[in-house]
Amino acid sequence: MDVRVVKTEKEKSDAFKVRHTVFVDEQNVPSDLEIDEHDNDAIHFVAYDKSAPVAAGRFRVLDNMGKVERICVLGDYRGTGLGLLLMSAIETHAKDLSLKGTKLNAQISAVGFYEKLGYEVISDQFMDAGIPHVTMTKNL
Repeated sequence: MDVRVVKTEKEKSDAFKVRHTVFVDEQNVPSDLEIDEHDNDAIHFVAYDKSAPVAAGRFRVLDNMGKVERICVLGDYRGTGLGLLLMSAIETHAKDLSLKGTKLNAQISAVGFYEKLGYEVISDQFMDAGIPHVTMTKNL
């Protein structure tokens, strides 16, 4: 598996393809909510299995914190450690920017995954795109 920071339009398109499959096709998130105004300014990540895009995420800087967003892994690759590799690449990027930590809004079904990576829940449950979430943070 190869996780990389998106540098080309093809890589960005590949990341969006994975996001569409997971969020729109699987989770029924409206496509106009999945791609938003932050995509133009975010740093995108995409993971490949050989040449096939299989995971993606994006990253923004807000108030000296890294905001991790749109983390997704195609169904056939879940449970393989790919999510860990993707998060590790994003957190390394945040450390390289000397940020104090990262935060994310996790779907309730993914809280356990993020807790294993050292994230802590800091909010009550809320709805986003019809899916229950909580905010989580991690000091770097």
